[in-house]
Amino acid sequence: MDAEPFIRPYQPSDRSDVADICVRTAHNGQDSTSLYPDIELMPSIFSHPYLHLEPDLARVLDDGRGRAVGYIIGTADTARFVRRFRAEWLPEVADRYPRPTQEPRDPTEEMTVLLHDPERMVRPELDPFPAHLHIDLLPQWQRRGFGRALMDSFLAVLRAKDVPAVHLCMVRANTRARAFYDRLGFREIAVPDPGPVWYLGRSTAPGVPVPAAGNTR
Repeated sequence: MDAEPFIRPYQPSDRSDVADICVRTAHNGQDSTSLYPDIELMPSIFSHPYLHLEPDLARVLDDGRGRAVGYIIGTADTARFVRRFRAEWLPEVADRYPRPTQEPRDPTEEMTVLLHDPERMVRPELDPFPAHLHIDLLPQWQRRGFGRALMDSFLAVLRAKDVPAVHLCMVRANTRARAFYDRLGFREIAVPDPGPVWYLGRSTAPGVPVPAAGNTR
């Protein structure tokens, strides 16, 4: 009998699987190893901090045999997360990834600048959406309903914590991901000078895409 995939809370033994998923989806949803030779770099920015600081929020898609093949991670309070990132996480990785002392010369240095600037995650336009998230699945597990199930699970956790709304930041080039978020009720948040990204948000309430706020569209 084939093993049935299912969603469950993150366990410490999933850390390497989550890191692998992060690397294999970090370049506009595609494998990022050709851009970032150090395979710990992207997880050190986009997955490990969440597993380190807020593991209780993380959910994984288990392939039915104990292997994580997708995940959703995030924080219930972005401003607090950024403070903890600065105080608790950055010292863990700063020696391996020192802040560049000049303008970034390659993709690795560009990402290292982001690592050292967690405050970039705090914008006043995002205040009505205090939580934020990252969701990724390996390609063969996409477009099968598992992304929606992961999102539903994460939103339920946020609701239990009385968090009213959540946002995410995504690269505009990843058009498939934008279509996915649109289907799940996320809407664009107007942010000045966003660069090559979109900020999207929605309420944590089932079936309610966006809370009443003047800075959404």
